[in-house]
Amino acid sequence: MRIAMYVAGLLLMLVGGVWFLQGINVLPGSFMTGQTKWAVYGVLALIAGICLVISANRLRARDKRRV
Repeated sequence: MRIAMYVAGLLLMLVGGVWFLQGINVLPGSFMTGQTKWAVYGVLALIAGICLVISANRLRARDKRRV
């Protein structure tokens, strides 16, 4: 479960970063380029990804304490 949370969190952060950069017109070449709503979606995806990675770290710390 922990590994799946890491992978999902990292993917969300990667996708969120791309969406944000396209939304603020740094990465051109997409229908998302220059649209503020994609910048907002990107930030939300980044936050969700960071939360997943932090949760996975907490699970790992909790599992180590149990042993």
